[in-house]
Amino acid sequence: MNDAPSAQGTAPLAPSASARAGFPRADYLRASAVGSDFGVVEKPITVWARLYQVTWLRKLVILVLLAVLWQVYAQRLNNSLLVPTFGATIEAMIDGFRHGNLLERALFSLKVLLMGYSLGIALAGLFSMLAITFRLGNDLLETLTSMFNPLPAIALLPLALIWFGLGNGSIIFVLVHSVLWPVALNTHSGFLSVSNTLRMVGHNYGLRGFGYVGKILIPAAFPNILAGLKIGWAFAWRTLIAAELVFGVSSGKGGLGWFILENKNQLEIASVFAGLLTIILIGLFVENCVFRVIEQRTVRRWGMQA
Repeated sequence: MNDAPSAQGTAPLAPSASARAGFPRADYLRASAVGSDFGVVEKPITVWARLYQVTWLRKLVILVLLAVLWQVYAQRLNNSLLVPTFGATIEAMIDGFRHGNLLERALFSLKVLLMGYSLGIALAGLFSMLAITFRLGNDLLETLTSMFNPLPAIALLPLALIWFGLGNGSIIFVLVHSVLWPVALNTHSGFLSVSNTLRMVGHNYGLRGFGYVGKILIPAAFPNILAGLKIGWAFAWRTLIAAELVFGVSSGKGGLGWFILENKNQLEIASVFAGLLTIILIGLFVENCVFRVIEQRTVRRWGMQA
């Protein structure tokens, strides 16, 4: 008689605290058993196999390898005006944060970026709700997206300077343009992909308007919305740095783009690379510590993504 519990009576195991923290579970790490006439033998798992299961550690190894390649290539090139070494770049970055104005420039760029990014997201949400609620709103969003999404935001900077002058208003305008259309397009596509079953559930509960969108459409379409937010963030960063490189200082202050341009004119190439590396590090932080946390607490917890 088979005393093993049936598959139907086996309850699913809840994720452990280590699995929720991003570390591999013990049952995932256990090697496959090898059957024989004398019983079952489990192969011991090695330390390297355990470390390989840690996502952040794999990414850290990739970053270290890239830094080593940078250092080796710069040393072989031996021309600091073209490519400074990784060590010289780190020294310039530390000096810029401690004695220079690199921190001030980074904070200024982040402040302007968040203003334009937030406004773009708000407008994208408004357009998407109008598009999913009214047929005319859908036609309006599709037409505007087809017109303005392919248009580079930096191409509107000359007009923005005429309309808003030399100030944050011009940069915020082009930032809104770079964020609005990709976020609205992904959000609207997510809304359209929601199943009819969920739609009928919302209608049966009497949900209409903003309640229907907030309780049914947004949770169901959140993977698409999150993808749009990531794309909008990347577009906003590129647009901001390009805008600051074009006309630089506004109101006596400047951001990371102006920091890069200023040091390039003074042939401080190590500081130029320090500014670029600061942009990269901010991007890595936002991707892995902001968007990744949102993804783990929403779409992964809801079972909408593997």
